[in-house]
Order: sequence, then structure tokens, then C-alpha cells
Amino acid sequence: MSDAESAGGSDEVDALVDALLDAAGARRNRDIHRAILTSALELTHNGAGRLDLKIARSALAEMSHAFAMFAPYREVPKVTIFGSARTAPTDALYGLARLLAHRLAAAGWMVVTGAGPGIMAAGSEGAGPEMAIGVNIRLPFESLPNAWIAENDKLVEMKYFFTRKLMLMKESTGFVVLPGGFGTLDETYELLTLLQTGKAEPAPIVLVDQPGDGYWTAWEEFVTSQVFRRGLADPRDAALYRITSDVDTAVEELLQFHRNYHSRRFVGDTMVLRLRHAPRDEELRMLSTAFSDICSARGIWRTEALPPERASDDHLELARIALEFDRAHHGRLRQLIDALNALVPDGR
Repeated sequence: MSDAESAGGSDEVDALVDALLDAAGARRNRDIHRAILTSALELTHNGAGRLDLKIARSALAEMSHAFAMFAPYREVPKVTIFGSARTAPTDALYGLARLLAHRLAAAGWMVVTGAGPGIMAAGSEGAGPEMAIGVNIRLPFESLPNAWIAENDKLVEMKYFFTRKLMLMKESTGFVVLPGGFGTLDETYELLTLLQTGKAEPAPIVLVDQPGDGYWTAWEEFVTSQVFRRGLADPRDAALYRITSDVDTAVEELLQFHRNYHSRRFVGDTMVLRLRHAPRDEELRMLSTAFSDICSARGIWRTEALPPERASDDHLELARIALEFDRAHHGRLRQLIDALNALVPDGR
């Protein structure tokens, strides 16, 4: 079905959509802008009720505002810090989160939080006004952003949890999760699901315990005994996260993730891994043997930028390796990334 047919079968409507895009000055990504408008027009005749329409309107508006807020900082690395809104400023966990945020901000990372109280306030305070970003949620009992982010222009407010979580997860390349309630656990499981299924790009997740406490170790005991043991997830998916109570370890886990690994891209059935340092021949053979369970018989090979990468000028300066990846095992992909990072000695 064509766009015109799905919007009501009217060539006149089709022409009006194009005229509207012309008037708005839409030149780049015009096909996507057109699809967005066409999808909106579909709502006029697909049985959507008033509540449905209000949800669609609010969700699109919230995402639009958030995209605009994040846009100037797209090239700056970001970490999202999750944790309880109920953690008091006098709690040791608050100080731990504040220190983590301060250390990461000093390393050039912007710190994204949900802009509320507790651990979110600690993250905003530790990052400081120049490096803090907030994505607030409107709740009946808790809607005002914390004092450390309230006057910051890098703050956006959301009505829906799903749009808020999208922005908290989409924009960051690393995640820190401190103990929290249902909301924090929901965010943790969604992060793990996105990575486990390959719906998000590989990223480090650090689950931070307070020294002497066992929140995340108790959580891991449950996951191991009730999820992994029952075959409900692959035990190797434990590679997707790291538990620590040490600030230095948490910071290193985030900063070292891109020590050698840069990014990935699928070209057909081939997954291309872009690297800062190309592996030597013997290292490539070792990797092909060690990770033969997640690639085809061809193994892992060195490659130049593939035609679709060249067409979009996609990090052509980087070294590349490629494999035909078994997309069911992203925990093993994380282990491959760790192995690639380990190939680069300190100072190289």
C-alpha cells in the first residue's frame, strides 16, 4: 500500500503532504518526515479514540522536545545514572552516587538522570551544572525537578514513563544503577533486555552496591538460581553487567569500554566492528578460535569499510573486523568486545 493509499487513498492529500514538507523546509531525511506525517494522517480513519490521539500527540511532542535538548551534545559521551528517589542526602549511597558523577564529569562525560530526588539529585549535584542533563517525569506526588537541575536549560519534562525511559537510554553510552525500588528494577531489566536482544548498541552497565551491602549481589543470586538455572536466559548474558562497590572499578568499567572498540554496523548478514587499533594476524586467529561459537565457519576477518559505510562516510578512518554474527548471543558479543579492548596495552 502506498503512502497516499494508507492516508486515505487521496492523491490530493499526498500532494498536500509534499507541499507541507516544502513549506517547512524539510530537505534532509525527507522520506522519514513524510512517513511521520503519513502515520499521523492514518490516525484520522483507523478507529483511534480521543485518548489514543492524546497519547500519540503527547508522546511525539515529548520526544521532539527531548531530541532538541540533546542535539547540541550528541557528540559528548554520556552516562545515565539510575537509582532510588528515596535515598536521603545523608545516606552513604547518595555520597557514592555524587562521587561517581563527579568523577565521570571530570573525565568529560555528561551525566543524565531522571531529575528527581535521591540518587538522581546526587548525580546532578556531582556532575555540576555544565555536565548535568535531566529528564523529569510528572507524577501526582513528585513532579518538581531537584534543586541541582531545576534551573538548568538541559532539562526536559515527560508525562509518560516510556518516553522518559527512551531518552534516558537512547542518548547514553554507559549506565550506572544504584539500589532502588520498582522503577529502578524496571529500568535495569529493560536495559538488560535491550542489550540481550540487540535492540540497543553494546554498552557497559555497572550495578553499584554500597560497600558492605548486598543489594545487587542478592539480585544476582536470584537471577542465577531462578533465571539462569531454569534456562530462561543464557548464563553468559551475565557478561552484560558488572557488580561492584568500588568507585574506581565502576569508573574504569565505563571509560575502558571504548578503549579499542568504537561501534558496530550490520551490512546484510555481516557485522562490522569498528576499532581504534587493528588486531594483529595472530590475535585475529585467536579471536576466531575463541569466539567460533558466535560466528560462521569463516571466522573473524579484517575488512575495509564496506560500500554502505563508504556511502554514508561512516567512520572511515577506523580499523575494522567483521564476522557473520549469531544474533542470539549478545552476552558473548560483550565478551568479544572485552577481548578486543584487552588487546590494547596501557599507553598504546
